[in-house]
Amino acid sequence: MFVVQDLGTAILLCVVTMLGWGSWANTQKISAKRNWGFPLYYWDYAIGVFLTGVIFMLTLGGPEYIGLEAARNLTAARQDLLVQAAVSGVLFNVSNILLVVAIDAAGMAVAFPVGVGLALVIGTVASYLQAPKGSPVLLFSGVALVVLAMVMSAVARRKLAQTPGKGWLKGIIYAIVAGSLMGFFYPRLAGTISPSFQSEPIQPGYLSPYSALALFGAGVLLSNVVVNTIFLKVNRLRYRDYLKGDASIHWPGLLGGAIWMIALTANIVASGVAGPAISYALGQGATLVAAIWGVVIWREFRGAQGVAAPLALMFAGYALGLVLIGMATLQ
Repeated sequence: MFVVQDLGTAILLCVVTMLGWGSWANTQKISAKRNWGFPLYYWDYAIGVFLTGVIFMLTLGGPEYIGLEAARNLTAARQDLLVQAAVSGVLFNVSNILLVVAIDAAGMAVAFPVGVGLALVIGTVASYLQAPKGSPVLLFSGVALVVLAMVMSAVARRKLAQTPGKGWLKGIIYAIVAGSLMGFFYPRLAGTISPSFQSEPIQPGYLSPYSALALFGAGVLLSNVVVNTIFLKVNRLRYRDYLKGDASIHWPGLLGGAIWMIALTANIVASGVAGPAISYALGQGATLVAAIWGVVIWREFRGAQGVAAPLALMFAGYALGLVLIGMATLQ
């Protein structure tokens, strides 16, 4: 089984998480430009998440014959942990779609900072209480700065936002629910994995990180049958519309799901050394990466007045917050 033993590699994998979680949404923008609706894109995304998790379980999950060690682990694991790993995928999937609905209703200026900011705080606190590791002062100081950066992002985006419509309050409610669910998926997933998996054999009853991730992907895909079917109907789309797409239409979603799952895998593997709370908090620095994509590549703030100061504070908050979170691993 592929694991990491040193802090430097763990931090590097957390950077991979930041890049992946902050970049996968570019594939959705590519699909949108081709008039491929988000619910249709999201099916490809869910399939990409699931397939990537299974591939990693069958390869990185063990040095023996493909799938043999994974099969042994799944057979020996406690049933409640098998269910919990899949449920973590359901929580993430529901929260991710609700966040998209919230952004559509309330706009990025409000929904994204509320949803992702709440997920960051809940996920980091819950993960730390579950497995305390690193300096809590540095860790939570870094988290506070990242949340401040998200607020500055909202201030900057509000310069572009129109007057909130009737769906604004509903969008806030969706964002709060989305952030709450998203904050709990990571500690639930981490709780199914054998403690100290990087230096010891898998403890009886627990899952290996790769088995847990494959079950997470299964939870995402299976819950999509219910959640995204509703989303399709709301957007007046049918499954026959999905089947009309050719390979050139489907690949962005599959790639987006693969990128996101590679990032989560890197984060979980890194957590064995850095600790789940620090790994998750560093991974949520992906918002900085997404902000860079938005400002530099997609030029979302082009022509906006008065955004220079909040954008500068946003980037400074992210950078300093991530430095403090990284330093927390050394304590």
